[in-house]
Amino acid sequence: MDLRKLKTLIDLVAESDIAELEVTEGDGKVRIVKSSAYPHSQQVMMMPQQMMQQPGTAVAAAPAAPAAPIEAPAAAAAAEGYLVKSPMVGTFYRSSAPGSAPFVSIGSSVKEGETLCLIEAMKLLNEIEADVSGIVTQILVENGQPVEYGQPLFVIG
Repeated sequence: MDLRKLKTLIDLVAESDIAELEVTEGDGKVRIVKSSAYPHSQQVMMMPQQMMQQPGTAVAAAPAAPAAPIEAPAAAAAAEGYLVKSPMVGTFYRSSAPGSAPFVSIGSSVKEGETLCLIEAMKLLNEIEADVSGIVTQILVENGQPVEYGQPLFVIG
């Protein structure tokens, strides 16, 4: 399921009176559950189809504790410009293949829609594009480093 579809589904659940939504598409299944303790947050669970079909196997989800806010590096707090944040949890890659040139470097001029990096999530490579045009003034994540949802990746001035 593509990221835009998933984001749309999360927004629909958040803005409606629906407490839970489950969607099956191909071999994947997505379940979005509104947390009762935190009325404005959702829990998204994704698991491979074969894992859900194993008979006699119970999958219990532990109650989610509120996540501690992700602290951006001090450089990001002091940075002036537009912060490009991670739209998902995954592994950050600056280039399309090991040893190849990175998509952007500090000082690179970027246009809106231009690819900045890749984030690998569930063995899928997702292109992260610039939301604004400008010059990359900072890269806040190292190549191969895991990233969290909402974590600042780049500063575009």
